Amino acid sequence: GPSQASNGEIPVASLPSSLCGGSAVVTGRSAVFCIGEIETTLLSRIVRETPRSTVMDEKMCENEIIHVTRLDDCYLATEAREIEQLEEEAKQKPYKFEIVWPNVLIQIVLHIAALIGLYQVLTVASWKTTAWMVLMVFYGTNSITAGAHRLWTHKSYKANFWVQLFYMIGSSMSVQNDVIEWARDHRCHHKWSDSDADPHNINNGFFFAHMGWLMVKKHPKVKEMGAKIDMSDLEADPLLAFQRNYYIFLVPLTQFALAAVPMYFWGEDMHVAFYVAVALRLTLQLHGTWFINSLAHTYGYKPFDTKISSVDNYLYSILANGEAWHN
Repeated sequence: GPSQASNGEIPVASLPSSLCGGSAVVTGRSAVFCIGEIETTLLSRIVRETPRSTVMDEKMCENEIIHVTRLDDCYLATEAREIEQLEEEAKQKPYKFEIVWPNVLIQIVLHIAALIGLYQVLTVASWKTTAWMVLMVFYGTNSITAGAHRLWTHKSYKANFWVQLFYMIGSSMSVQNDVIEWARDHRCHHKWSDSDADPHNINNGFFFAHMGWLMVKKHPKVKEMGAKIDMSDLEADPLLAFQRNYYIFLVPLTQFALAAVPMYFWGEDMHVAFYVAVALRLTLQLHGTWFINSLAHTYGYKPFDTKISSVDNYLYSILANGEAWHN
């Protein structure tokens, strides 16, 4: 590595020029570079804790240091300075959220239907229907966590067409928007975490981060900053483009299929099939995903970075297929 100066700092002149393809930050005793798809949690922490005078002059590299938009330059790196600006603006201009009453009504109806489904599970539903519902909860949840989240938003791994199709169908039955829309919101969550540009900002309260954000109009900053997110990688994906174009048909089709299976294969009552396999299943699955935005930002441990809100929650990580390893 580069040699250290007598004061313990790394001389900027000694930094390899080949590293200037990414973002670079120099602090007292370490240099951190954002190159390729390397995890950037440490980078974001150093940026937040480093005085602005110690950040390298962006003219030293071809790319900007703070705002990184290219996919090969840590496209989900936290925008620390922009978060500071957003926090200052929030203090000067408090924002009052506008409730979207149709969304509130939808949530009320869904949860009432889920309670009916729970009652039927305890009284009249076949054990096969209950088992089918539980299986589909895990399928749908995993389609969001391993599919929309890890595969498409973070690009953590690659998958063949059939795996992608499997997750696309599962994400459609999850009713959490198409993958492209879901990924845009989540990329905003990472780049401007816990600010007004974060769709489910935990600073607005546990309920807001959990599900309240879906019952109000998006903060203007979410739309403004979200427009900066490069979604060309997902928009160019023919499978995701298909889902986006036909999402309005895919959602009811998948819900019908979920209810049709117990009706056709073991003669379950139509109403029981709907309330258990559709309403109760969807409600449990939604809360399973929502708890990652609320619970995993509130209760747990911070073994890696104590400066951020996300935590590791051992119990919930088991239930959420590892997604609550969040710190």
